[in-house]
Amino acid sequence: MGKIRSSLKAIGENWSMTQRVYRFLWAEVLGIFLLVVAVIAVPVSLFINWLTAVLIALPLGLLAATFWFSRRATRAAYARIEGQPGAAAAVVDSLRGKWAVTPAVAVSRNEDMVSRVVGKPGVILLSEGAPSRVGHMLANERKKTARWVPDVPIYEIQVGNAEGQITLGQIQKTLSKLPRNLRGSEVTEVRRRLEALGNVQQSMPIPKGPMPTSPRQVRRQRR
Repeated sequence: MGKIRSSLKAIGENWSMTQRVYRFLWAEVLGIFLLVVAVIAVPVSLFINWLTAVLIALPLGLLAATFWFSRRATRAAYARIEGQPGAAAAVVDSLRGKWAVTPAVAVSRNEDMVSRVVGKPGVILLSEGAPSRVGHMLANERKKTARWVPDVPIYEIQVGNAEGQITLGQIQKTLSKLPRNLRGSEVTEVRRRLEALGNVQQSMPIPKGPMPTSPRQVRRQRR
């Protein structure tokens, strides 16, 4: 019973958070459910019978509605943390897969920052800030990283809303398109080497307050 209550509470919290961004969430979810049920139930009932139609259509309608709610909840979470320092690193940290995220390896006085991600593609440098300001930060971090892992591919991705940048919601798709250049053991070795770089966050000006490392922490700060 405890797990059930915990799951229901989590669903309720996600629903409330998502509905603050999408006011007509209930109408969207209900509409998707009814549409899928109707599309499946009508032909099945004509060719077989209504009982079979109901048994097939209801679960599929519920599945479609749940999928739609999940998509909306993800977008709402991104919308709530967008513009917050460390949001890009938080998104990658929440993704499925083996991504080693080191947030804020470089930070400017304008709260622009570069975070480092290590995975099978190699090393990915994620920047947050205006393109005119983060370009040199990425270049410097690339040179620094290349000294320690010269044979490892290094990718630069700018996160933001300006031209040539990707949004928070596009991060997962962008990372999934990168080629898999390293094996699991090689990823571990690259991570070990880069740990020697230390944490630049300790020696550079950082925005006041704790650096968010997950969407949940970012939401707490906004509250």
